[in-house]
Parts: sequence; C-alpha cells; structure tokens
Amino acid sequence: MNPRLAQLHPYPFQRLAALLAGAEPPSELPHISLAMGEPKHPAPQLVKDALCANLAGLSGYPATQGSPALRQACAAWAERRYGVALDPARQVLPVNGSREALFALTQCLIDASGGDKPVVISPNPFYQIYEGAALLAGAEPYYLNCEAARRFQPDWDSVPDTVWRRAQLVIVCSPGNPTGAVMGLADWDKLFALSDRYGFVIASDECYSEIYFEQPPLGGLSAARALGRGLDRLVMLTSLSKRSNVPGMRSGFVAGDATILEKFLLYRTYHGSAMSLTVQAASIAAWNDEAHVESNRAAYAAKFAAVLPLLAPVLDVAMPDAGFYLWAKVPDGDDVGFARALFEQEHVTVLPGSYLARDAHGGNPGRGYIRIALVAETAECLAAAHRMVAFCRSRQPASSA
Repeated sequence: MNPRLAQLHPYPFQRLAALLAGAEPPSELPHISLAMGEPKHPAPQLVKDALCANLAGLSGYPATQGSPALRQACAAWAERRYGVALDPARQVLPVNGSREALFALTQCLIDASGGDKPVVISPNPFYQIYEGAALLAGAEPYYLNCEAARRFQPDWDSVPDTVWRRAQLVIVCSPGNPTGAVMGLADWDKLFALSDRYGFVIASDECYSEIYFEQPPLGGLSAARALGRGLDRLVMLTSLSKRSNVPGMRSGFVAGDATILEKFLLYRTYHGSAMSLTVQAASIAAWNDEAHVESNRAAYAAKFAAVLPLLAPVLDVAMPDAGFYLWAKVPDGDDVGFARALFEQEHVTVLPGSYLARDAHGGNPGRGYIRIALVAETAECLAAAHRMVAFCRSRQPASSA
C-alpha cells in the first residue's frame, strides 16, 4: 500500500459521527442537520430536462477534454461573470466537480523528486481535500491561520522565505469555507507578486462564488484582469454543485494558464476522469442560464435574513461575505462540547470548527467556532435556529439569562 495513506486524517464527518455516537437526543424532536454543506434546494428543471433529453449520450465514450460546446459554454460564462476572454480549446477544461479536480491538479503539479520537500500552502481552517492532496503528492502542507482579526484572510507576510522557496502550490478558497470571507484586490495583488517572485502555482477554489448577497465576489480571473496581468501560474476551479444545486452531477470546470491545463489534460487522460456526454449536455444548459442562479441566491438571502437575527443575541456571529455558512463563535470556546450537547438536547447537528482546522502557529483557528450550513429549506433552518436559541439560553448563568 502507498505509505502516504497513513498520513491522512479522518474526515471531519467521521469525527463528528464518533463525537455523537451514544448520544440520546429527544426522540420527539425531528433531527435537523446543519453540519454538511450539501445543497438541499431543488435541481433546476432545465437541467433535469437536458439530462433526460440526452440519455443517448450514455452509449458513448466521452472525450477527456469535453465537447467543444461545453468548453464554449464554460468560457462564455466566465467572460460574463469575470470579464475575461478565455480560449475554450486551451484555457478551459471540464472536470467532475471541484473536489476531484483539486485533488488531481495537486498530483499533476507537485514535483517531489528534488532534495527539498515541496510545500503546499493552504488556508486554515480549510477543505480537507487540500491537505490530503498535498500529502499524497509527497508535499508538506503549510497552514496559514485565518482569524477574525485579519478578516479571516491568510497573512502572506507571516510565511518565512524558507517556506516560500519550497512552495510549489498555494491554494486559496474565496469565498471561504467555512468563513465565507472573500479575498480583496490587495490580497490578490500581494499573492500574485509572491507567485512572480517564487514561481508557485495558485489554485483558486471558487465553488461558492455564485452564492452572494450584494456584489459578485472577486475571483482569481477577475483579479488578474483588474491588475492588468495574464493568467500565468493561475488555475481557477468552479462547480455547478452549489451554483445550480446539482452536487450529484459532479460537474465543473477549471480555467487559467494554458500551459498548466495542457499537462493537466494529459494527466486526466490517463486518470480516466472524462465527464459523461449526458452530464455534459445538462451542464451546458446550467452554465447558459442565470435565472435559476438568481432564484437560488434569493432563497439563501431569505434564510440568512430570517435566521441571523435569531442567533445573533446568543452567538457571536455575523453575515458572511458570501456562501451558505454561518461561522459562529460559541460562548465558552468549547466547540466540540457545544456540538455534542446541542445534539443531545435539541437534536440539531452542527460541525465543530476545530474539525476543519489544524493546530498551527500556536493554536487551532477553528477552535471555539461552529459551522452552521443553511442548506435546508427556510422552515427547517428556522426551526433549528429556535432550538439553538433555547439551547444557548439554557446554558447561560441564571443571573444573565
């Protein structure tokens, strides 16, 4: 067996299952899970119609590069969204969701054959695929704590020169999971300058980019355009899962540096990760339509507007820049104990923030927080919020209740 497998950590939801094992929540309360970031809104009818109309595609082998029509639809969407003109043949590559692509891209990019162990830099807290992909590629993860004092953004200036010199890949997540924070243009400018100096690739995970409340979040492609630079050493990853409520389709695309994507296509040809022709047809329908995305955003905005005023008096929580998570600071700082007790008392599941982070630079930046995924319908999210309020007030000292 690959010895690097032994370095992998249990997934957060494995840890959550172990935490809740043996708990006996009140049976009269239906279970409400706000732990997993799995969209629960209905899939768009136009996507389902396109799937059904293209079932003949199941009979053919798809090309790894995807059809010209799909690449063109992806490029056209990127130009509408980010104002960047992409070459569909060289700068766009369909993938089976951003999770698969993040892992595979890391395997493709990392060169562990030299004397110095390569480094993959990622935010902390983070999506655990970043860490696992780095470890299995033979790289050392380097965690950059994202804390409230810095708007939940990485502090690029805190990274030692010795680490930058070994860095081959920097992964950013904007809007962030779990914080919902969005990188500003000054953050991108600094990161691009560091990439120019040290030569690492930037992988920009933007799978939450279409769930926002005011202005569309800045992305890597639009930041590069605004700063008057090309797409050298930049790869953007996006997905239909959150944007279009179709996580089961496993459909997204990557875009950016044509030289990197040429090698990534070669890797994927051997990896066997071509997208079904049927799913490609449905993906074209999704990328070409914005009406369902606008409705989706409105539904999330309504949930935040209903839930946040209930939770704000009992938890330290604020509106995120984007995404569908609330990153809430618990009163006593014990996120694990809070999650277990909430489940036992109110039959509501949330994810401890420390499960999404690693101890680094003197602390775990997820400790003391919980991630609340507002993915269920509004009525269910409201019911969960009322239970959480009751739970928090039951834990307050009598003098302050």
